[in-house]
Amino acid sequence: MASDRKIHLFEDVAKHSEIKDCWLIISGKVYDVTSFMDDHPGGSEVLLSSTGKDATNDFEDVGHSDSARELMEKYHIGDVDTSTIPQKRAYIPPQQAPYGPNKTPEFVIKILQFLVPLLILGLAFAVRHFTKED
Repeated sequence: MASDRKIHLFEDVAKHSEIKDCWLIISGKVYDVTSFMDDHPGGSEVLLSSTGKDATNDFEDVGHSDSARELMEKYHIGDVDTSTIPQKRAYIPPQQAPYGPNKTPEFVIKILQFLVPLLILGLAFAVRHFTKED
């Protein structure tokens, strides 16, 4: 079987993500586990949840036995071109609103710049109206 093994692109491996056609990437190797779906001790759902990505961490986190690792060779069909595996996205925290010099959000400053003159004008009209002598 070693002569049948080849280098697979990540996007090609990711297409095999169904119960009747399931491939996994573990430690840079590609495994066709379709025929193992019914026999996997964790169930087929575990295998399906590891498709479309590098499943190395999923596999290692479980702590598979040496016999499980030996059994994997039966399903090894090639290697993945690691340059085609998407990079993990780093967490980018949400941007905070820009603040004025006193830590007031910029939109509040703009609203106050608009409302305060209106309030003063309204107050001036009210004072003039109620203090007006007939």
